[in-house]
Formats: sequence, C-alpha cells, structure tokens
Amino acid sequence: MPKVVQAKINGILIRVEEGTTILEAARRAQIKIPTLCKHPDLPPSASCGICIVRAKSSNKMLRSCCTPLEEGMEITTHDPEIVEIRRTVIELILSNHPNDCLKCARNNACELQKLVADFGIREESFPQFLMDLPIDTSTKAVDLDPKKCILCGRCVYACQEMQDVWALSFLERGIKTRISPAGDILLADSPCVRCGQCSAHCPTGAFVEQDHTAKVWQALQDQDKYCVVQIAPAVRASIGEAFGHAGKNLTKKLYALLRRLGFKAVFDTNFAADVTIMEEASELEQRLLTGKRPLPLITTCCPSWVDFMEKFHTDMIDHFSSCKSPHEILGVLSKTYYAQKMGIDPAKIYMVSIMPCTSKKYEITRSDEMSASGYQDIDVALATRELARMIQQAGIDFMNLPDEEADSILGEYAGAGVIFGATGGVMEAALRTAHYFVTGRELEKVEFENVRGLKGVKETEVEIGGKKLKLAIAHGLSNVEYVLNKVREAKRKGEEMPYHFIEVMACPGGCVGGGGQPYMVTDELRMKRAKVLYDDDKNKEVRFAHQNPYIKRLYAEFLEKPLSEKSEKLLHTTYKGRPVYRR
Repeated sequence: MPKVVQAKINGILIRVEEGTTILEAARRAQIKIPTLCKHPDLPPSASCGICIVRAKSSNKMLRSCCTPLEEGMEITTHDPEIVEIRRTVIELILSNHPNDCLKCARNNACELQKLVADFGIREESFPQFLMDLPIDTSTKAVDLDPKKCILCGRCVYACQEMQDVWALSFLERGIKTRISPAGDILLADSPCVRCGQCSAHCPTGAFVEQDHTAKVWQALQDQDKYCVVQIAPAVRASIGEAFGHAGKNLTKKLYALLRRLGFKAVFDTNFAADVTIMEEASELEQRLLTGKRPLPLITTCCPSWVDFMEKFHTDMIDHFSSCKSPHEILGVLSKTYYAQKMGIDPAKIYMVSIMPCTSKKYEITRSDEMSASGYQDIDVALATRELARMIQQAGIDFMNLPDEEADSILGEYAGAGVIFGATGGVMEAALRTAHYFVTGRELEKVEFENVRGLKGVKETEVEIGGKKLKLAIAHGLSNVEYVLNKVREAKRKGEEMPYHFIEVMACPGGCVGGGGQPYMVTDELRMKRAKVLYDDDKNKEVRFAHQNPYIKRLYAEFLEKPLSEKSEKLLHTTYKGRPVYRR
C-alpha cells in the first residue's frame, strides 16, 4: 500500500498519499489555490509563482503546484501577504501583456482575465513593456500572437512531450524571452501538424484557432448559396460544456440549432464514418486475403496524423489506408450524390464542417483530391469553440431547443459511426464490418472493450474467420514511435509483422480531446465525452456500418461497391513525403 502522509492546510487535517502536491491536497479539502501555469493535463512548470503558500516550518514561500505535502506540514494558503504577492505577480504579468481583452478570441474564456477579476485589479501598477512581434497566421489553422504569451510553457510541453512534434520552443532570454518555432521561422515552415493542442492548453489568447465564423455568416446570408452543414461525432459530446452542461449528448438539439442558424440541410459526419468503414474494412479484407499490399493497415481519419506521417514517417506510406477522413467523404458526397438526388447545382452548395479539430482547416485544401467533386468539397471547417461563439452571437437558447432529426439521405448513422470520436473507435467500428466481410457472419458480441480507454498504446488480438488479428491503437503523437518502430524492426529482421491493423489519433483521447474542443480538458472530461459516444452507439438499433440502410442505398444507387472505380476517385487519396524543418 502507498504510504500516507498527514498534515494540516489552513488548520484542516489532511491525509493523502505520499507524493501528492500541496495544490492537489488543498483541492481535495475544497481549498482553491489560484494557478496560471498549471494545467491538469501537464506536469507542473512552477513558472508563474501565483500558487505560492506558506509552511510554518520555513521562511520561504513554496510553490504548491510542484511541492509534495510532507508529514507534519502546516500550510497556510491565504493571508494578507500571500494575497499581495499574488496580486503583484499578476500585475507584473499584465505589464507585459496587451490590454485588448474586448478584441481577444479568449475574452471571457481567459485564465489571466479571470485572475485579474478575482483579485480586483483595476489599474496599471507597472509601466507596460510590449515587444513588437507580428501575429503568425501561416498555418491557416492555429494563430500565434506572441504578445499575449505569458511564458507559462504549457504549449511547449504539449507540443514537445505530449505530441512529439517539437514545433515550439523558448527563444531569447530575460525580458525578451518568447515562444516561437525553433530557428524563429513561421509555424507553417516548422514541424507543426496543426493539431491545436497548443491552443487547447494555452491559458490566454497566444494560441487560438483561426476564426472562420465570419465566412460562414456571410455564406448564410448569400441567397445564391445552398448552405449545408455536418457535425462530427465528438462535437455532440462536448458542445454542451460551453453552456455549463458536460457529458450530454446534444445531437438532436444541434440539428435544430443549425437549421435555426440558416442551413438548408443538416447532415451528420457519422454517416460518412459508416462509409469510411465500408472502404477501410474492404481495404483490410483485401490486404488480408490477397497480400497485394502490405500489412499492417494504418488508419487515416486524423489529418494531423497524416501530416505527421508525411513529414516524419514516409516509410509507412504503403501501409496507410487511402480512404479520406469522414468529413471529406461527406463533403464530396454532398456535391455529387446529394446534389444529383435533389437536383441542386453543386456549384451552389456550400459545405460547412463542425469539427473538434483545428487541423481539419488545413485538410480541406491538403491536395487536389480534396476537390474530387469538381469543387472544393469542404468550403469551411469550424472548430467546436467557433460553433459555440456562433450560438452565442445568434442569441439562441440552445439547451432548450426541441429535438430534430438530420436530413436522412446523408444523416442516418449506425452506432459504428459515432464511436469514431473516441480513441479505438475507428478500430472497433472497422472490426465489426471486417468480420462480416471476411466470414459472411455477423458478430454476436459487438463491443471490443480491449480497444477502449485512455492508455497511450493499446495492443490486443481478435479472431476473425479463424485468423488472429494483432491490433495496436495509439493516441497522442508521442505514443506513435513505439508502434511504428516495432513494424520497422520486424521489416528489418524479415519477421512476421507485429500488427495487422493500427489506429492512430493525434490528440490524447482521440477526437474527444481535439485541439478545437472546449478549454480545460482533462482525462476525466475525455472519458465523459467518450461515454456519450459509446452510449449513443449502444442505444442505436443498427450498430454495423454495413447494415445502415442509407449506406446500402448509397452504394446501390451511386458508388456501386467499396473500392469501386467511382469510390476510389471520390473517396480515396494519396500521400507523399513533405519537406519539413527537421527536429
């Protein structure tokens, strides 16, 4: 059993496991110590100094985020001197921070702004010193405004350690210290894969998603445009957090909301996820049975992972599924199949994707294949946070809207489609259909529990048609190297491949933890969001992609069959190595 230490915080007796920080122990006793640099996802950097406390046995102030509570300690978290020091630290931070809160994307969602309000700071106590640094908008997905950086280091840790991308680092020293790509180059010229974890973990407006809501508002008012929209699986599980309701499935309220905003048709990305399964499961079956292309098959639903692979793992291109991501598939189907069925000029269709992800903004112009319909298949991709702002701007009482249904031709989905939003979900959904394609029989037990959960790398085996399939699921790009190196080692030694099928999602937790989701995500919140998706799957009457009647109709009327010539042209893509500033 772990050793337990006993101490007092503000006179309250506390018992916690040895190694628990003072900050964590205080929270368990319902005592809030203010922080700025600390994020629940990340280890403490102790850079801001706001979380200081006093220990009776010491003359020094201790930083509670990184100091373990020790046996017999008597801690004071608040007294006049501590409060005054915290106030001074915040005032010093403000002296190096622009006063443009009203125009900032993080207004009302900024951790620094909240602390300023909590401490009642109403005037400048120190002369302001701002470096004249330009905003970097080069990625077209995530913007960096270095003037708003408070040097907490969260983005650096998220980029380097969590994601293993190493696009960000500290430059200069002293008062000139700033965050930038190494070599002081543009983000687009760095290893950045646009995953947005920097923006998800930044406490201020230094990193924010590039806002495209104005484009959507303009399109909605253009009478010559036929505006349609789709929502990703993870969005329905997280949008409620922006309105104080975590862990709720708001799918049908989102359908109603999007019609209220002015969209003429509301689709669901889950439908296209079912299409992805038809194509990807067919690829897996083909590789298993014919051997024409090598195993393992690696999923490609995540554009940040695709970008990462094209920059750093080009030797894996032959293993990549050629299937596009679900939102791109729905984009091309809206401007081909839907346009034909409804008699609409595809040139007038304006497709908006609501995604949990910032890299979808990049993906929509990744290559010419993202215009397979003859037009750009997705016109605008919005992050969940952008949709939340649009709801607020529209003055709609979102949480009290009546439930509505999607437009069925591209909206009805199987349970398999909705679990795409959680790590392991693509794998599980594909296995359900691959089993049927290989054996001709339906699975009796639908769930694959051993591919679920937040473990960074999950390895397991399943049996399909008498053949054991070895599987790997990795989420958070720092976990990818382990899986790929096992494949490389087997190739080098001429041994059997360690896996047949690999799923990778760039963001921790998968899309539920995407870089465009509501702020202050934790593993607890990721699990809540994932549960929404798994419960939706469990409650669906149809849980296999190949059983979805609208998918059957799509192939019968339009695509013919998975991997057909038309499917390959519209739903598949190619990959190539991309130059990058090397780590």
